[in-house]
Amino acid sequence: MKTWFITGASRGFGRVWAEAALDRGDRVAVTARRPETLRPLLDAYGDGVLPIRLDVTDRAAATAAVRQAAETFGRLDVVVNNAGYGLFGMVEETTEEQARAQLDTNLFGPLWVTQAALPYLRAQGGGHIMQVSSLGGLAAFPSLGLYNASKWALEGMSEALAQEVAPFGIDVTLVEPGPYDTDWSGASAVHTEPLPAYEPVRVARRVGASARAPQDARATAAAILELADSDAPPLRLFLGTYPYPVVEAAYQKRLDTWHEWRDLASRV
Repeated sequence: MKTWFITGASRGFGRVWAEAALDRGDRVAVTARRPETLRPLLDAYGDGVLPIRLDVTDRAAATAAVRQAAETFGRLDVVVNNAGYGLFGMVEETTEEQARAQLDTNLFGPLWVTQAALPYLRAQGGGHIMQVSSLGGLAAFPSLGLYNASKWALEGMSEALAQEVAPFGIDVTLVEPGPYDTDWSGASAVHTEPLPAYEPVRVARRVGASARAPQDARATAAAILELADSDAPPLRLFLGTYPYPVVEAAYQKRLDTWHEWRDLASRV
């Protein structure tokens, strides 16, 4: 039996993975900004679930939530930083408030929860931190610049973190989903005020997105449970087959460009 701490468990991946862990008898601390959305979990699973109100942008609240979970259950085995949202709009259109809010949730939220959890994981001699990143954490797309920035920052922080905590028996995995039927682009999304100049870019982006049917988020549950049970989990795990060709093409283009300009780089 494992003990989980999952942020953003009101819907989407957080809800799916919480239910999967509870169904097999694990214990799960679930957090959401509106704890009433967690009531069905409490009704269905009783003492196996601990619902906690949490806005991950509040550092003190994140520390208190992790402490409550650790003290209630006695340990933390898997910490899942899932809370986040999409900011849709061109870089030029993005306001300072929107940019800061995106980073507060998608980068600083996981940072605060991770910092709060690490003393417990170190003290118990191990644990597993899962950072829910995105295909957009490895490849950038028009109209998602600040979302990409938040996830690329999470990637860099987590890759360094993995090296720092490995001596304590703590694993870190960046979970990289492709398109799934979560609320990422739905009611929880934020949109910039569009500038007419970017309408052709916006149209092309919509056409490309419409060609990709999102997969069922529930199909990821078994993979996440297997990841949690692994003795040697990877630093990165894609969810679905869609990310592979996209990321491979992006990295190949980078390599080709670096090699093309290597002569100039070597002259300085």
